[in-house]
Amino acid sequence: MARKHPKHGPWEDPVEEEEAPPPVPCWLCGRPTGQTIVWHHPVPKSRGGRDVVPMHPICQQTLIANFTNSELQRHGMDVEGLLLNPNVRKFVDWVAKKDPDFTAAITKKQR
Repeated sequence: MARKHPKHGPWEDPVEEEEAPPPVPCWLCGRPTGQTIVWHHPVPKSRGGRDVVPMHPICQQTLIANFTNSELQRHGMDVEGLLLNPNVRKFVDWVAKKDPDFTAAITKKQR
């Protein structure tokens, strides 16, 4: 009689693959998120923020590099206000055609 599973190694049930849900869009750039999703607090937790939004790690790094916690608190959930910053707008325009899992070093803001 033939075995239904290998004698050595993990036994796996034949499972029907479910369709993956569509990727959620990044809060800042609007591109679909990739393998890594950062759940960002638009209003920093240190300033009482509780809501979280999905973002690419590179997009979150850009916000952190360009805004202080008090500036982020003032903008709150207003992504359009953040995009008025020339550095952020330049970044979003640049990253628009990149792969969702694209990553690169971010230049720190001169303070």
